[in-house]
Amino acid sequence: MMKDFKAGGLTFVAGHWPLDQAKTTIVFIHGAGGSANFWSNQVATLKDRVNTIAIDLPGHGRSKQPGMEKIKDYANAVSDFISSVAPDAIPVGLSLGGAITQQLLLDHPGRFRAAVLSSTGARLRVIPIIFESIQNDFPKFIELMGQFSASPKTPVEVIKPCLEDTARQKPEVVAGDFRACNIFNVTERLGEIKTPVLIISAQDDLLTPSKYAELLEQKIPGSRRVHILDSGHMIPVEKPDEFNRAMVTFLDEHKLQVKS
Repeated sequence: MMKDFKAGGLTFVAGHWPLDQAKTTIVFIHGAGGSANFWSNQVATLKDRVNTIAIDLPGHGRSKQPGMEKIKDYANAVSDFISSVAPDAIPVGLSLGGAITQQLLLDHPGRFRAAVLSSTGARLRVIPIIFESIQNDFPKFIELMGQFSASPKTPVEVIKPCLEDTARQKPEVVAGDFRACNIFNVTERLGEIKTPVLIISAQDDLLTPSKYAELLEQKIPGSRRVHILDSGHMIPVEKPDEFNRAMVTFLDEHKLQVKS
């Protein structure tokens, strides 16, 4: 059973606590308007292979401090958390979390042994209707997310917990997340990333189409991409088995499931 903990100013859940010092630690970073709950499957399913941790970003879930409006500020908060819990952890980020992960790799070259980027891009422009709906009709925004975030092939009940989780977040924090995404652009710096990176994209992702992942793959030296069919933006929720398999294969290829 996963338990809630707090460290480095953030709340988090962990598959096992205390951490097994012989194993690699994975830190999962959720997307805009999300929380640690998004990663429930991965934290539970992978906990016997690696140490699994999923965080609540500032202002999200059970983390009480204010939300932020710049990816760099979120990355600083995550960096502080990782330093306090598992300095050699591997960051795994989706969407906004993927932008935070890229920022971590750029701000701390050589610090991380590997990273995983899912449903994200080096630039994350946000369509105006998202900002308008958050400001004027938050339930309408949740409805839009249901339409944009998942594949038409994904049953509604699969993503319903994620939508309910986002509905519990503060609208001003969610708006700040999307503002952070909208001004994020590290396209010209991707070549600086020397860390082994796995990129996971999806066939039916409307929010970060596969061209975003293709650019990451082209520009990040030595990166590898796994493209998952019949999934939208929420790959870890829509296709958890495929997502987990891609991660485990990546960790095995780089001998990352135990500490060197």
